[in-house]
Amino acid sequence: MEIRVLQYFLAVAKEESISGAAKFLHLSQPTLSRQLKDMEQMLGKQLFIRGNRKITLTQEGIILKKRAEEIIALVKKAENEIISSDENIAGDIYIGSGETDAVRLIAKIAADLQKKFPKICFHISSSDAIDVLEGLDKGLLDFGIIMDPANLDKYEYLKIPAKDTWGILMRKDSPLSQKSFIAAEDLQNMPLIISRQAMNGPLVQWLKQGLDTFHIVSTYSLIYNASLMVEEGVGYALAIDKIINTTGNSQLCFIPLSPKLEIGMQIVWKKYQVFSKASQQFLMRLQQAFYQNQYEK
Repeated sequence: MEIRVLQYFLAVAKEESISGAAKFLHLSQPTLSRQLKDMEQMLGKQLFIRGNRKITLTQEGIILKKRAEEIIALVKKAENEIISSDENIAGDIYIGSGETDAVRLIAKIAADLQKKFPKICFHISSSDAIDVLEGLDKGLLDFGIIMDPANLDKYEYLKIPAKDTWGILMRKDSPLSQKSFIAAEDLQNMPLIISRQAMNGPLVQWLKQGLDTFHIVSTYSLIYNASLMVEEGVGYALAIDKIINTTGNSQLCFIPLSPKLEIGMQIVWKKYQVFSKASQQFLMRLQQAFYQNQYEK
């Protein structure tokens, strides 16, 4: 299957019409229609449902769309890696990360790198460890920031010289907001909003009891969404510090846990990874900065 034809397919999926896609691609409608029919015949599957007003994807078409987007992204990535020169390094660096203030360290290193090589572009995607590791495995990400604990047998990694602190994000008018620390027993019978990623590991151990003994009203992947639920009075969010602004006119406050619970993290990449010149430069600066403790949060 040719890359060109995959691009045609994605254009039709986006425009939801042959005419709209043909105009975008600067092709005639008959030519584009023939290419799509040839693709369906080659795969032996119907990819489109052709309606009166728009074209929609079949289940097989939805699967192909996801894979085609990954293939096109990898092709673009490979092209950028090959064409950059040592004198004028350019290209894209893709980083996946959970929500952590440690991204500040990465941002400082990225800023320094871009001063020397301004044509390097960083792409940061926010997701949990499961999605980050999947992106690394598929080659869609160059690096990932993963919190402890994690099985990193398949990866190389650098320990990030920073830790996040767990606590409770709550409204400032909440009954618990006057406390200096939050103990596990304080959370009994309280409506809790808990991170999907934290449902296994140190946080559960800190709670001392199974999650089924607590009143969990919601789970979340991104703390910003959880903070909105906290603002509306849905519950108390178990979260890490310094992600949500709780200063000034914010309705929220953050109270750390007791005993104190901190979590380490590392930046990881695939073993035997073939890096672009831009990614090589970034990794070199990561190693220098972390080993020398050059940057602080």
